[in-house]
Amino acid sequence: MVSTMISATSTSPRAAGPGSVSPPLRVGLFGIGLAAYWPQFEGLEQRLTGYVDRVAQKLERPGVEVVNLGLVDTPERAFAAGREFRRQDVDLIFLHVTTYAVSATVLPVVLRAKVPVVVLNLSPAAAIDYASFNRWGDRTRMTGEWLAHCAACPVPEIANVLKRAGIRFHQVTGIIDDDPAAWRQVDDWVEAARVAAALHSNRLGLMGHYYNGMLDIYSDVTLQCITFGTHVEILEVDELSALRRDVPPGAVTERVGDFREFFDVQAECAPEALAEAARTSVALDHLVAKYRLGSMAYYYKGTGVLENETTMASIIVGMSYLTSRGVPVAGEYEVKNAQAMKILDLFGAGGSFTEYYAMDFTDDVVLMGHDGPGHLRIAEGKGKIRPLQVYHGKVGQGLSIEMTVRHGPVTLLSVIETAGGKLALLCAEAESVPGPVLEIGNTNSRYRFSLGARAFVEAWNAQGPAHHCAVGTGHLSARLQKLGDLLELEVIRIC
Repeated sequence: MVSTMISATSTSPRAAGPGSVSPPLRVGLFGIGLAAYWPQFEGLEQRLTGYVDRVAQKLERPGVEVVNLGLVDTPERAFAAGREFRRQDVDLIFLHVTTYAVSATVLPVVLRAKVPVVVLNLSPAAAIDYASFNRWGDRTRMTGEWLAHCAACPVPEIANVLKRAGIRFHQVTGIIDDDPAAWRQVDDWVEAARVAAALHSNRLGLMGHYYNGMLDIYSDVTLQCITFGTHVEILEVDELSALRRDVPPGAVTERVGDFREFFDVQAECAPEALAEAARTSVALDHLVAKYRLGSMAYYYKGTGVLENETTMASIIVGMSYLTSRGVPVAGEYEVKNAQAMKILDLFGAGGSFTEYYAMDFTDDVVLMGHDGPGHLRIAEGKGKIRPLQVYHGKVGQGLSIEMTVRHGPVTLLSVIETAGGKLALLCAEAESVPGPVLEIGNTNSRYRFSLGARAFVEAWNAQGPAHHCAVGTGHLSARLQKLGDLLELEVIRIC
């Protein structure tokens, strides 16, 4: 048996199918010790168990279940702990090194659990009180006190064995309490694991087809499923058109009211156009609910069938409304960018569709934006609904979204497909800055980069991304790096 009971809120394995509400992240925690010490040093075992419990308390937060197995101090307990972590279906393991312990108390656990491991090399204090310690005189007591502080001692041994076993591991070194830098790293690992787990249960809807000739955005959809665990649902525009027919007038009126509350609806928007957009928006909600979608990518030329033409001409506002409610939508059937948008949205950063618009060499900024859906939760003020007489490069006319991403720190993210047939994450940190933008009924923002506009675009382009990317608020490179580590993806940071 393991040395302590499980401190998760549920003790049964999860049973959540694709597309259902993401289950809580389940984090495994165990400390290691050496059973030979307990009869030699009174109170040491209890003290080390207290360390593990303190770490467990710090790991607990909404949406996270902690499976705390306490101290694992013999190989027999290690085998039992590995089986228990596997039974509990943990997503990530934190190994808290409390004192010296043999690596045989670690390897069976992680071999059996088969999930990423973060080694916590956390001391109980910033330093030993040497003067007080050396006055004790009782060397047995002194050795017990030293053992309570020697977390760093077995870490090389653990690293050696995990490395030789081909097990990827990560480290956090610091102090159990009053160490913001160390716990910021731990928090980043928890958040990255939460996003990785949510991606694995996400359902991505693909509606329509690729934009003709955009070779950069064509993607191996199976590779997306393999890499992120995503389930892909292929959708028909015809079904959305059929759903529009059944939207009652009352639902249309109510959704127009929602639009007026959520957006800044410009006076030149015709009531008929708002009603068509509202009808499509309600139909989209039904489509998303039917297939339990967590993200979408779409494009449809929209010619030859009048009903489908009307559907596609009126889709932008509803897609923006979805994006702002946790179902990010990428236009132009940009599958890779739908994934990037979902990642940023799961990190709580938004995730809006964007591309280069122009370069401002006078102010040393890059203007970036896109037609179609925008993420209104990260807008500077309210996003505007404007009518467009033409959708440039596309068929039709209708209502569109104009917004600027909130001023302050932002992160750009692109999921790129390399020449070697693998995926990678490309990211850059920047600042969204005030200044003039193009008021053309699209999303549009000004971004300043630490290495300057010229160097940024050349460095970004050199990685061969698609011309679209996602933008979210905040600087997230550290968390994206950890997400890449968990998914075994290369992460390329430009700045």
